[in-house]
Amino acid sequence: MVKEIELVLLPNEASDESVLRKKAAQALRVPEKRISAVKVRKRSIDARGRQVVFRVKSDVYLDEVFIPEVFAVNYPDVSDKKPVLIVGAGPAGLFAALRCIELGLKPVILERGKDVKQRRRDLAAINKEGRINPESNYCFGEGGAGTYSDGKLYTRSNKRGDVQYVLKTFVAHGATEEILVDARPHIGTNKLPQIITAIRESILNAGGEVHFDAKVTEFQISAGKIKGAKTADGRGFSAEALILATGHSARDIFHLLSKQNILLEAKPFALGVRIEHPQSVIDQAQYKCESRDAYLPPSYYSLVEQVDNRGVFSFCMCPGGIIAPCSTDFDEIVVNGWSPSKRNNPYANSGTVVQINMEDVKGSDQDPFKLLNFQAQVEHQAFIAGGGSLVAPAQRMVDFVEGKISVDLPGNSYLPGTNSADLKEVLPDFVYTSLKKALPAFGKRMKGYFTNEAILVGVESRTSSPVRVPRDRDTLQHPGVEGLFPCGEGAGYAGGIVSAAIDGMNCADAAWKLVKG
Repeated sequence: MVKEIELVLLPNEASDESVLRKKAAQALRVPEKRISAVKVRKRSIDARGRQVVFRVKSDVYLDEVFIPEVFAVNYPDVSDKKPVLIVGAGPAGLFAALRCIELGLKPVILERGKDVKQRRRDLAAINKEGRINPESNYCFGEGGAGTYSDGKLYTRSNKRGDVQYVLKTFVAHGATEEILVDARPHIGTNKLPQIITAIRESILNAGGEVHFDAKVTEFQISAGKIKGAKTADGRGFSAEALILATGHSARDIFHLLSKQNILLEAKPFALGVRIEHPQSVIDQAQYKCESRDAYLPPSYYSLVEQVDNRGVFSFCMCPGGIIAPCSTDFDEIVVNGWSPSKRNNPYANSGTVVQINMEDVKGSDQDPFKLLNFQAQVEHQAFIAGGGSLVAPAQRMVDFVEGKISVDLPGNSYLPGTNSADLKEVLPDFVYTSLKKALPAFGKRMKGYFTNEAILVGVESRTSSPVRVPRDRDTLQHPGVEGLFPCGEGAGYAGGIVSAAIDGMNCADAAWKLVKG
């Protein structure tokens, strides 16, 4: 017999198996010897009261043998099956490839960047020298932007597909089973590269192909149907289906699609800054204590405020994290954040962004690049204000609201360096005004948040794609090109690792329906 229960435990009790068994026996009013196992299904922190507790949902096995679930990788050989081209090796592309294999199709991945191991050299050059490789950086390369920007797996995309399937696939390739349990699962940038490598090996072992340094420069189309793609080195790849999973920063792909008269649309996105506090400030505010209990993880927050009918919200919050330089070209500043698996850095950072709508930007709504060009202009202005070499413009929080240039800046995690600047000169007026009003409001909601110990680093601008590649709701194909499946964040249909992975699998299902006939 298996009984489902929820236990409320102190932080020092939540991971103690003997305590779980004892508490489970008390809750069910049975002798502890009848319990063969307590399997934790979901674990979350409740910090609403004076005492922080864990809420733990568990299956209790009474008089029944518990058989642990085995997370195995066992894919069929598809080396001689019909090919499906997948452009991009981020989560959407990789999970599309795995799903293709399950369906009996041969995935052929074309990735403009390098594998995760080679990518590290280019990231070191970005952080130490302020030098960008436009083809290999925090956004481009195996695993996509998520590989080196945290690996947060929290999602609200349950209606789009099987979230647990995605998480179990990560576990099967080396992730800890904790991601199946935690309410806000997180792998960590230090662990993701090995997992991404293992996924690639699964694809290759099943007969799929993965090509690096394979930047697509032409979509081969005949009579309105996909026939294949060509890469910058002159290679050609043929297929009846192409899953376009290039991520939100592949601007050249948008321009290529436009050049080939493939329909695009401008899409609202969000833009702002990345805000960093000492992690201790966030812990004190959220846990209502002077110092964090050793059994508690670094705390996170999620904030949202309506300012003059415009949304201002925190995004991609990284406890114990680092602000990363995520520019993809030489003359722009783009920042993001990541955390190692232990989240043990002394700072907490989060994107804090303002909704950008079509009417906010001058120009025709029929111009698909209207918001993309606006995004690029702000990023270039940040580059100028920073002074070059990926140095980012920054300002203390209270100084920003009061309109003062900071005399000095607090210590922070952004490795290329920060330059004190007036962010009002960087951000669009309505973005600046919205942030100026929202930050004190956040401070009223969360004690200690509104402080000059916090630094605002500009700009956080790649929250999502400012361009959408349209697709049919039922077939997931582009309305003008049969066999072209716009996919994931870059096409405007996902927002994070898990939702992108689910969209990749959905596009693989749709591609199978096309090519099976």
